[in-house]
Amino acid sequence: MTPRRSLTDRLPLRPETLGPLLAAMVTLATAEVVRSGVYGGYLTQAVDTHFGLPLALGGLAYTVHFATDTVMRGPAGVAISRYGLRATMLGGALLSVLAITLFMVAHTSWLFLLAAALHGVGFAVMWPGTMNFAADAARDGYHGRALTLVGTAITPFSGLGFLLFGALAKRDDNVPLLVALALLTLGTLLALLVPARRVLKRREETEEPPRARSVTGALVPLLPAAFMQTMTMSLLGPLLFRIAPDLGLNYWGLVALLVVGGGVAFGSMPLTGRFADRGRARLGVMIGYGLLSLGFLGFATTPALWALYLLAALAGLGYAFLTPAWAALVTHVLPAEQRPAAWGVLMTVENGGMALGPLIGTFALGQMGVPGPFVVGAVLAAVTAGGYAAFGRAFRGAAT
Repeated sequence: MTPRRSLTDRLPLRPETLGPLLAAMVTLATAEVVRSGVYGGYLTQAVDTHFGLPLALGGLAYTVHFATDTVMRGPAGVAISRYGLRATMLGGALLSVLAITLFMVAHTSWLFLLAAALHGVGFAVMWPGTMNFAADAARDGYHGRALTLVGTAITPFSGLGFLLFGALAKRDDNVPLLVALALLTLGTLLALLVPARRVLKRREETEEPPRARSVTGALVPLLPAAFMQTMTMSLLGPLLFRIAPDLGLNYWGLVALLVVGGGVAFGSMPLTGRFADRGRARLGVMIGYGLLSLGFLGFATTPALWALYLLAALAGLGYAFLTPAWAALVTHVLPAEQRPAAWGVLMTVENGGMALGPLIGTFALGQMGVPGPFVVGAVLAAVTAGGYAAFGRAFRGAAT
C-alpha cells in the first residue's frame, strides 16, 4: 500500500523554500492590502476631509501611483537580477513605509503626489520579486501550478484592503495610515527572511539551452499574451453592475454568476495546471483564449438567464486553462538567469493592458450597447489564440 504523502510533498514547491517563500508572500500580501486600501478605499474619501486638499487629487494620486508602479516593473526585475531578492524587496518595503509616512504630513499637493509616486516605486518590486521566487522554488515540471498557487493566494488581499480602509476612511485622524504603517512594517520585517540570492536549482543554473536565444527573442513573443490577458480580463470589471440589469441579473444574481465562474476556474486549476506543466503550455494558452472567446460571444447574444450561468462556467474554464498555462509558458521560454528582468517587462505590459481594458470596454458599451464589450472581448481573445497558433515557431526550444 502506497503511503500517503504529506502536505509539503503534495505542494508544487520545493520543501526547503516554503518558509522563505511564505515570508515573501506575506510581504506582498501586506503591500497589496495597503495599496488597494489606501488608493481604492481611503484617499478618495479622505483627501478633502482629512488632508484639506482638492477632491480630484485623490484620483490623481491613484493615477500617479499606478503609473509609477507600471513604469518601474522592468527596472525592478533588473534590480532583482543585480542585487538579489532580499535587498530589492527590503528596499521596496522601506520605500513604501517612507511613502505612507509622508502621507501623514502631506498637506500640500506636491508632497501628496510625491508620496504616491514613491509608493509606486516601492510597490513595483513586490510582484516581480515574489513571482520570480515562486518560479525558482517550483519543483521540476510544476511551474504553472506553483505560480498559480502563489498568485491566487495573494489576489483576495486586494479586496480585503479595499473593504478595510474603506471602513476606516470616515475617521478624521491618522489611524488608517497608522494601520497601513503597521502592515508595511510587518512586511518589511518578513522581507529580511527572503533569501539574499535566488534559489535556482543547480541544474537550472548551469544548463545551456540547445540553441542560443537572446532574452529579447524569448521575450517578444510573450508580449501579446501579457497585454491581452489583462486587457480582456479588465474589459468588464467597472461595467458589471451597470450591465447586469440588461442581462436580467439583480445584485445577488450577479454574485451567483461570479461565484459559478470563479468556482469552475479555481476548481479546475489543479487539472489544467497539470495539463500545462506536461509540455502543453502554449496549447493551454490557446485553449484558454478560445474558451474565453466563445464565452464572450455567448454573453453578447444576451441569452436566457439559465444560459448565463453555463457561459460563466465556460469562461471560468477558459481562465483555468489560461492562468497556469501562461505561468508555465513564461518560465519555460525565458532564460532562467534573465527571467527577473524580462518578467519585469512583462508585468509592465500587463499593467498597461489592465489600464486600457476598462477604457475600451466603456467605449464599446457606448457605441454598441451591452453586447459591445463582449464582442470586443471575443474578438481580442480569438485573435490572441490565433496568434499563438500561427507563430508557434517563436517558442521552439521551450516545452510548449
